[in-house]
Amino acid sequence: MAETIPAGSTTDGVIQVGQPTDARVSALASYDVADFPVPLGREEEWRFTPLERLRGLHDGTAVADGGVRVEVTAPEGVTVETVGRDDARLGKAGKPVDRVAAQAYSSFEKASIVSVPKETVLTEPVRIAVHGEGGTAFGHQVVEIGAFAEAVVVIDHTGDATVAANVEYLIGDGAKLTVVSVQDWDDTAVHAGQHTALVGRDATFKSVVVTFGGDLVRLHPRVVYGAPGGEAELYGLYFTDNGQHQEHRLFIDHDTPHCRSNVAYKGALQGAEAHAVWIGDVLIRAAAEGTDTYELNRNLVLTDGARVDSVPNLEIETGEIVGAGHASATGRFEDEQLFYLMARGIPADEARRLVVRGFFAELVQQIGIPELEERLIDKIEAELEASVG
Repeated sequence: MAETIPAGSTTDGVIQVGQPTDARVSALASYDVADFPVPLGREEEWRFTPLERLRGLHDGTAVADGGVRVEVTAPEGVTVETVGRDDARLGKAGKPVDRVAAQAYSSFEKASIVSVPKETVLTEPVRIAVHGEGGTAFGHQVVEIGAFAEAVVVIDHTGDATVAANVEYLIGDGAKLTVVSVQDWDDTAVHAGQHTALVGRDATFKSVVVTFGGDLVRLHPRVVYGAPGGEAELYGLYFTDNGQHQEHRLFIDHDTPHCRSNVAYKGALQGAEAHAVWIGDVLIRAAAEGTDTYELNRNLVLTDGARVDSVPNLEIETGEIVGAGHASATGRFEDEQLFYLMARGIPADEARRLVVRGFFAELVQQIGIPELEERLIDKIEAELEASVG
C-alpha cells in the first residue's frame, strides 16, 4: 500500500497535496451567472481544469442545441414530475458555486423531480437514465426523500453530449438515501455537474460516484446539514484512461453540531495524458461542535504518462470535535505484487486484473446492487484488457 504523503509535499509531478484555502470554503454562491467572472484558468478552483475542453460551458458561448433524454423507472408510490423553473422545490439544497453550475441553473427549461413519500421504504431502486444525443444541453434534477423514508437511486449517464447539470438531494429527518451516479459517457462527451445534498436531522446520505467515460468530466459533490445528527458518506471510484480529464471536487460544510462525514475516493490511471484531479474540502465551523469527519483519496498509476493532482483540505474553527483527519497517497503499479501472484501460477494479465480489482473492491461493495457491481467490475477489466491489447 502506498504511504500517506504529508500536506504540502510533491512527488515528481504525480501528486500534489495542499493546505486549506480561505477562497475555497468561502466561495461565492449565486443563481446569477453574471456574479461569476469568466475563469481564466489561474483561479484556485479552475487551475487544474483544461478550460478549452469545456466547449464554452464556462464563458457563456455554449448554446443549448442538443438533447439529453431522461427516463425514470420508479417503484410504486414514487412520484416523478417534470416541472418548470418556478417550482418552489428547486434550489432548496443550495445555490450554484461556480460559473458553469450557475449557467446550468439559468439555462435549463424543465426540471425532473423524484419524490419518495415519508415513511416509505423502497425495496427496489429508482433508476434515472440520462442519455446524451449530441450537442449541448443543460439540466436540473431533484431527488426528495420524505421523513423516515429509505431509498436507493441510480443515475446512469451514457451517450454523447456536452452537458452542464445540477442535482439536488433533499433528505428528510430520519431518512436514508443512497445515490449511485455512474458516468459511463462516450469518449467524446463533456459533463460538468454540481451535486448538493441537504441532510436533515438524524438522516443518512450515502453517495457513490463512478466515473469511467467522457473526454472531460468535472463533478462537484457538496454536503450541507439542515439539523444535528446528520451523517454523510461519500465514496467514489474513477478509471482515467488515455487523454481523459476526470475531476472530482468535494466540499462538506459542517456548520451544524453533532454531524458526521466520511469520504473515500479511489482512482486508477493509465495511458499518456490521463489526468485525474481530486479536491476534498472539509470545513468545520465554530458552531459545529461534536463533528466527526475523515477523508481519504488513493490513486493507482498503472502506466507512465498519467498525472494525478490530489488536494485534501481540512479547516477547523472549533476544538470541540470528536475527530477530524485526512489522507492522500498515489502509488505506481507494483511489480512485486505481480511477481507474487505469477509465482503461484497466475498469468500476468490475470494477476494485473486481480490487483486492480482488489484496489477497488471495498468501494464497489458500497453500491449494494449486485448487477451494477458486476457491470462496473466488467468495465474495469475491459479497460485493463484494452491497455494490454
